[in-house]
Amino acid sequence: MLICDTAGRLHNKKYLMDELLKIKKVIDRELPDCAKEILIVLDATTGQNAISQVKAFKETVDLTGIVLTKLDGTAKGGVVLGIVSENNIPVKFIGVGEQIDDMEIFNSEEFVNAII
Repeated sequence: MLICDTAGRLHNKKYLMDELLKIKKVIDRELPDCAKEILIVLDATTGQNAISQVKAFKETVDLTGIVLTKLDGTAKGGVVLGIVSENNIPVKFIGVGEQIDDMEIFNSEEFVNAII
């Protein structure tokens, strides 16, 4: 599993995106027959900037899912609806707190019901 953390605005740094691509190529070369996940970690409070982050990462590596952190309130994370529909990338996990036990498998029905 390759996780792309967007906290440092990596998508604006071409040389770091090139390094990410190199890492993916090494993983593909060394583990050609293994199932792989490439997840982008998005801060739920990022807002519209998350759209450009996903676009940049998707152009560099084939994203298979989203991890949405800081989703400890229903008013946060609304931008993910547009990201998922535009890019056809599912949300796999959500972080609802600061501890490792606060990471949960994403349930779309619960998310939609919380927004409504």
